[in-house]
Amino acid sequence: MAPQTAIPIRMTPPPEVPAPHTLAVPEPGRTAQLIADFRELFKVRVTGMVVITGWAGFYLGSMQSGISTMQRGLLDTLVGIGMISAGSSALNQALERKSDGRMKRTADRPLATGRFSLGFGILAGLGALALGGGWLMLHTNALTVALAMLTAFTYVAVYTPLKRVTTLATFIGAFPGAMGPLLGWTAARGQIEWPAVALFAILFVWQFPHFMAIAWLYREEYGKAGIRMLPVVQPDGWSTVVEALFYAVVMIPVSLAPWKLGMTGVTYAVLAAALGIFYLAYTIRFAGILRTRNQERSRSLARDLLKVSVIYLPLLMTTLMLCAIAKH
Repeated sequence: MAPQTAIPIRMTPPPEVPAPHTLAVPEPGRTAQLIADFRELFKVRVTGMVVITGWAGFYLGSMQSGISTMQRGLLDTLVGIGMISAGSSALNQALERKSDGRMKRTADRPLATGRFSLGFGILAGLGALALGGGWLMLHTNALTVALAMLTAFTYVAVYTPLKRVTTLATFIGAFPGAMGPLLGWTAARGQIEWPAVALFAILFVWQFPHFMAIAWLYREEYGKAGIRMLPVVQPDGWSTVVEALFYAVVMIPVSLAPWKLGMTGVTYAVLAAALGIFYLAYTIRFAGILRTRNQERSRSLARDLLKVSVIYLPLLMTTLMLCAIAKH
């Protein structure tokens, strides 16, 4: 009997069951990082200060005309000013991305780290400037648009590159830094007037003790980045102290200008003088950096003046607005 031959049986594998579709889960913290990067790119805190001072200028200008500040023009003005400031900040960081990367306090900025590309930073800055300028043209007047664009140009194209060339960059940078209330005033009134110039002068003079405190506090980092601040060029501190003291003294009569121009009553004059003396006292205290060899003590004096400068300006502007309301 012939042996039986085994017939191989071919097993067909079962059809593959497709894996269920799943939504891509974003990396934890990615959204928060993106939001933080945009906040840094547009310098939200600095832009917020510009917007607040612009609001003060619009409010006080409207008060001179007897116009209610609750009208739509206020919000439109602040939106436009905010976009101009944000766009300028983005372009500033695009130009300073390399020097920012050399300083600890700015090394984590999105353009310095490469989280945002240079092209994106420039596009975001120009886009914000275009939107802000167009918005102001639609809702305010040509004077306000011209002043806003001049402010952006001075900040980005003049002040920013000059920081690596001369200490005069600080003086030039104070001009765009003081434009907030002037822009608000011209948006409300359509013209430059002496009260608006007084508001501009307050912001302009206030910046110098504030800037000198920052410059002294971070002088080593500025030196590494090649930024020619006074404490870097003249490290003994004398020029830094003299400049801070000069403008702190000038701040007192400048802060009284709104009273002299009839914007407020004598109550404002008394309070503004008291606040100015307080600011001056901390600037005199800051001069202690010339006597101490203790680096931590020196940094503490600069840090205290910086804190006081940040408190002083909102207090002065709030006092001015409240006293102006009381008078009118």
